[in-house]
Amino acid sequence: MSFGDVSGPRRPEAASPCPCGSGRAFGQCCGPILAGRDADTAEHLMRSRYTAFALGDVAHLARTWHPATRPEDLDPDRGTQWLALAIVRAAGGPSDDEGVVEFSARWRAGGETGQLHEVSRFRRRRGRWVYVDGVIDETS
Repeated sequence: MSFGDVSGPRRPEAASPCPCGSGRAFGQCCGPILAGRDADTAEHLMRSRYTAFALGDVAHLARTWHPATRPEDLDPDRGTQWLALAIVRAAGGPSDDEGVVEFSARWRAGGETGQLHEVSRFRRRRGRWVYVDGVIDETS
């Protein structure tokens, strides 16, 4: 699995559009979560993780991955560029302990483009949402 370009975290300006495609400014969307604020919902954590992939923030990915399922080495692929995120469905709000987010993410690596389709599971751990695991649809 490729984790994208992780040459070092880059940060858009606070007023710039958020890479997650929410339509909100980075400083009002994923920016605060990448800076350490808790995500309110499983979807918001998923969006912040996509943004972390797009920006190369491996520390955020590790911090928000359940320790029981987190790989020892994220083994980044510096040649992958994440292009767009679309949320298909999401469950897991502020009062829930478990959540599911189905999403599709477009990518480019060299001259090749593709799409990752995954149903991801999230759980609250010590009051914070974390990514547990996901099932990738290989037919996408």
